[in-house]
Amino acid sequence: MEKILERYERYSYAEKQLNSNDPEPNGSLSLEHAKLKARMEVLQKNQKHVMGEDLDSLKLKDLQNLEHQLDVALKHVRLRKVKF
Repeated sequence: MEKILERYERYSYAEKQLNSNDPEPNGSLSLEHAKLKARMEVLQKNQKHVMGEDLDSLKLKDLQNLEHQLDVALKHVRLRKVKF
């Protein structure tokens, strides 16, 4: 799901850049800002999913991927706990 969102971000911002009629002197900075802002939104959405919030919008495959990620993270935490 994250890869789909990243691909959407790349194409939507590339399209905006192509459709822009007035060239900005800081165009690359504003494009970078827009990309970072979109990336931040994706990360915040993923964080909500990991915390168990906003899960209604996820499909079964996305929920299974999230469950797998949480299982892997839990295993890492348990291994680290055993080391101490």
